[in-house]
Amino acid sequence: MMPNKLTLATLPTPLFRHEKLDALCGAEVWVKRDDLSAGGAAGNKIRKLEYLAADALERRATTLITCGGQQSNHARATAIVAAELGLKAVLLLRTADPASPPPRVGNLMLDYLVGAEVRFITPAQYRERDALMAAAAAELAARGERPYVIPEGGSNGLGSLGYVDAMAEVRAQLDAGLAGGPRGFDAVVHACGSGGTSAGTALGARRYAIAPVTHAIAVCDDRAYFEGVVARIIDETVALAPELDREARPIIHDSFKGPAYGLASPEQVAFIVEVARRTGLLFDPVYTGKALFALSRLEPKPQRVLFLHTGGLPGLLAQSETFAAS
Repeated sequence: MMPNKLTLATLPTPLFRHEKLDALCGAEVWVKRDDLSAGGAAGNKIRKLEYLAADALERRATTLITCGGQQSNHARATAIVAAELGLKAVLLLRTADPASPPPRVGNLMLDYLVGAEVRFITPAQYRERDALMAAAAAELAARGERPYVIPEGGSNGLGSLGYVDAMAEVRAQLDAGLAGGPRGFDAVVHACGSGGTSAGTALGARRYAIAPVTHAIAVCDDRAYFEGVVARIIDETVALAPELDREARPIIHDSFKGPAYGLASPEQVAFIVEVARRTGLLFDPVYTGKALFALSRLEPKPQRVLFLHTGGLPGLLAQSETFAAS
């Protein structure tokens, strides 16, 4: 029996194609618009949170604890979902100097707007994030709260079921004749920052015959790191849903990260701007912009592609200076 889930997202999200995007990417590209999956919590994280928040409520949690970078889409979605459900949120966010907090823009502004408690930690501390979240949970429990810890990106077996479901949703859309269905795609392409979306997509793409291969475009760390992370999450997911194929794996690409996590190269920025001006589609410079740029450069080139638009608009707005001269 599958775990329970909440209804938080506005589903199904549409499949969208634009001929000028095809030309820019050199392929027939169908965009799965998960950037339209909700209001302020839109993006890929809401699908994971449908399972994770359901589990939190079943455990009578009063506070959700999670972590991420200072412009974390996941932390923002968690904070908004917590407010929607009448829960508190504690966010451990990585920043260069916690003594000089970053400006309240983009995702961070939304974190504060919905009443999340933000605790800034250094990059060195962030490497011990699981221990720090456990310590925060113990602190809250001692005060009478019922904390529920959600891992970075909502990326565990329970959360990844959200993207198994997303692939089932795509199958239903194809069977209904959308996106040239019922035939599937040559490949699914998406950004990879914590591994949960990659694990769920690989499992779901195989289970529902969406595509024979999935490409995960790493925006941080390297291929070896994500191969280990995704394998672990797949094992956790299959333990919850044994009908899934444990051998499903994404192809992980680690050469499109740009200068650093959260920073895009001038070529990537120019590509994001060109896509916006030719198609009206907005991609962020942290995740989706890098992944779409990677699709435009992939060799060999898949000819019919499902691209997962996993959101990130607040992160784009937070980098207005990067795009000011464009």
